[in-house]
Amino acid sequence: MRTIALLAISNIFMTFAWYGHLKYRNSPLVIAILASWGIALFEYCFQVPANRFGSYQFSTAQLKTIQEVITLVVFAIFSVVYLKEGLKWNYIVSFLLIIAAVFFMFRKW
Repeated sequence: MRTIALLAISNIFMTFAWYGHLKYRNSPLVIAILASWGIALFEYCFQVPANRFGSYQFSTAQLKTIQEVITLVVFAIFSVVYLKEGLKWNYIVSFLLIIAAVFFMFRKW
């Protein structure tokens, strides 16, 4: 659970670092880059421990899959709430297909 929480916090910072500047397209690019780097520092402060702690419980492939699902959930919320973009049906279907990958990743065959 600690790994999931740290990855969620990490992804919130990551999403703001990567996409938050899109709300301010008129600001200079260098400002966007510097702000993103500053935010990314906090992202790494959560992501590195998440992967370190998680490596005792999950394989690397499982950690990456968990991280991708969290990224999609965080991004979907971010794009709707912060960027005011809608979720189209095909976005939702593609997200669901990626989440289906989790089933195959964690299924004991």
